[in-house]
Amino acid sequence: MSPAIMVGSNEKGESDAPGSQYQKGVKQLVENGLHTIPKKYILPLSDRPVANPEDSNVAKENLQLPIIDFSELLGPRRPQVLQSMANACERYGFFQVVNHGISDDVISSMRDLSGRFFDLPFEERAKYMTTDMRAPVRYGTSFSQTKDSVFCWRDFLKLLCYPLPDFLPHWPASPLDFRKVVATYTEETKNLFLMLMEAIQESLGIIIEEEESEGKDNILKELEDGSQMMVFNFYPPCPEPELTLGMPPHSDYGFLTLLLQDHVEGLQIQFQGQWFTVQPINNAFVVNVGDHLEIYSNGKYKSVLHRVVVNAMKKRTSVASLHSLPFNCTIRPSPKLIDEANPKRYADTNFDTFLTYVSTREPKRKEFLDSRKLTSTLLQEAH
Repeated sequence: MSPAIMVGSNEKGESDAPGSQYQKGVKQLVENGLHTIPKKYILPLSDRPVANPEDSNVAKENLQLPIIDFSELLGPRRPQVLQSMANACERYGFFQVVNHGISDDVISSMRDLSGRFFDLPFEERAKYMTTDMRAPVRYGTSFSQTKDSVFCWRDFLKLLCYPLPDFLPHWPASPLDFRKVVATYTEETKNLFLMLMEAIQESLGIIIEEEESEGKDNILKELEDGSQMMVFNFYPPCPEPELTLGMPPHSDYGFLTLLLQDHVEGLQIQFQGQWFTVQPINNAFVVNVGDHLEIYSNGKYKSVLHRVVVNAMKKRTSVASLHSLPFNCTIRPSPKLIDEANPKRYADTNFDTFLTYVSTREPKRKEFLDSRKLTSTLLQEAH
C-alpha cells in the first residue's frame, strides 16, 4: 500500500497525518486517559489475537521452547547440545539460552535503562522520531507511522550499533548513563551471537577447513564485522487487548535475534498452525532464526512467524538485538549445503533489496523471504 494512501482520516474522522495523536505513540495515548482503543488500532476480526474464545488456532498452554545450556557447549557434551540446537532450529525456529555468560548486572542494568528511557517526557523521546529506516536512531510507534493501515500497540527505540564508535555519538544522551549501559550490552550480545553462530554453523555440518578460514566462504569472518541493531520495545497496558496486537505476525530480518524479555508474557510463536505463548525465563535469551539464516541454511533452519499480544493490566518491555552481515554484503545459501539432492532454494539478496521491498508495502508474515524463493522451490512446495 502506498504511503500516500495512508494519510487521511479513519472511520471516526480522526486525522492520521503526521503530528496527530497516533503519531505520538501508545504510551502517550494511555497517559492521556483511555478506556477504549481508537479504531486505528482495531484489527480485522481474522487478525485479532483471539477471534473467539473457542478459536482452535490459539493454544491454551504455554510452549516450553528447547533450552540450550550455553556452558555445556564449551564442554564434553558439545555434540549433544549441537544436536539439540539443530533440532530447535528445524522444528521451532526458536530456543532459549541459559548460562550464556552475560552477567545478571549487565542484564538488569539494560532492563532498568529501557524502563527509564520510556519514562522520559514525550518531548525528550520525540527528538529521535523519524520515518527514515536508515537513521542511526529511530523512535516511533507501531511499525511504520506512515504505512501501517492498522497501528500496533507498541512504542519502540531502534539503534544501529556496529561499528560502535560510528553510532554511539548519535545515541540518546538521556538518561545520562544510556550510552555506557547500551554500549556494554551491545558488545556482550555481539560476542554471544558470534559464539552461537559458530555452533549453528557446526550444527549444520559446515566445517571450515583451515585453508578456507580467511576465504570468502567463511561466514563467521563476515559476521564479525556484521550489522547489529538494538530495538527497545514498550507495550503499555491496553484496555481492549483482544482487539489489537503489540506486533503483527512477522519473521525477523537477519541471522539471529537475541531477545531479552521481562517477566510479563506476550511473545507468541506459530507452531504446527497454532499460536503458543513463550514462557519467560529470568535472564535467559530467546533466540530465533532470521530470514538470512533460513537462506544461508538453504531452507534447513526456518525463520518462524511470531507476534506479540498485550494485556489490560501490565506494561511489558523487551530488548531485541538483531544480527546479520554488513549492510553491503550479499546473502546466499552456503555452497556447502547445495548439491543435486538439495538444489539452491533462494535467490541472492542484500539489504538494499530488503529496504526497497519494505518501503513500498506493509511487511506481512514472511512475504519478503517468500519473494526470494526460487521458482523450483515454489513448485516443490505446491506439490
